[in-house]
Amino acid sequence: MIVNAKIVRAAVATALLAIGLPAVPAFAAACGNNGAGFGQWLDDFKGQAAANGISQRTIDSALSGVTYDKKVIGLDRNQHSMNLSLDAFMQRRAPASFVTKGKKIIQQNAKLLNSIEQRYGVQKEVLVAIWGMETGFGANSGNMPVFRSLATLSYDCRRSDFFTEELMAALQIVERGDMSASAMKGAWAGEIGQTQFLAKNYVRFAVDGDGDGRRDLIRSKADVLASTANFLRQHGWQPGAGYQQGEPNFAGLREWNKAGVYQKALALFASKLAS
Repeated sequence: MIVNAKIVRAAVATALLAIGLPAVPAFAAACGNNGAGFGQWLDDFKGQAAANGISQRTIDSALSGVTYDKKVIGLDRNQHSMNLSLDAFMQRRAPASFVTKGKKIIQQNAKLLNSIEQRYGVQKEVLVAIWGMETGFGANSGNMPVFRSLATLSYDCRRSDFFTEELMAALQIVERGDMSASAMKGAWAGEIGQTQFLAKNYVRFAVDGDGDGRRDLIRSKADVLASTANFLRQHGWQPGAGYQQGEPNFAGLREWNKAGVYQKALALFASKLAS
């Protein structure tokens, strides 16, 4: 399948400007539905990245040797968890053991969570609920190379423009010194860190919570929780307001994840942590 190059160029240019990267006049080679044209596509994308101001050092460290990953394509075509009932989803993503563990985490990290809540206005139980539902409180952030996943999905025709924006943003994370390319491992679709930020959201909303001068959402608990709070605050979170269905901050949960069952489960999980 050949995409409309003018439409894709316009979409990418708009997105790049939104995350602070300059737009460029040329888009990479046409997408494909198998790995046959991946090498040519990647070479063209490297040129696009350089034209966007990404250094050759970053391009080489992130994209040299990257190959097409059939496993990522298979996972992209088989997403079913968001079709579960609320009870089934809770059992999978927020079981009773997570409630017990989450309450302990709130107690053990009271100083950090209180300081974040004071700064951003996001309740501590919401942050810990997101942390638990996304990666089991950091235990399962994913171990797939982010650049391989994002390059594969950028080349794939199903959502090429969306993931090309994500791939360019991932390069920006390396370029500004937050993480090395080799350290960027995550979930199959390129989600990064202990609360699974997409790369564009990483660029826009990640903050330095521990004061070390970098935004590391893989290894820094303070960066992870503060960045998650910043995302919600920047999406309209109202300090002190409720987050259950019908309350003002439920809209913030919709911004975090578009799936209705996820939103309901998150609100329920947070309320259990607060009880």
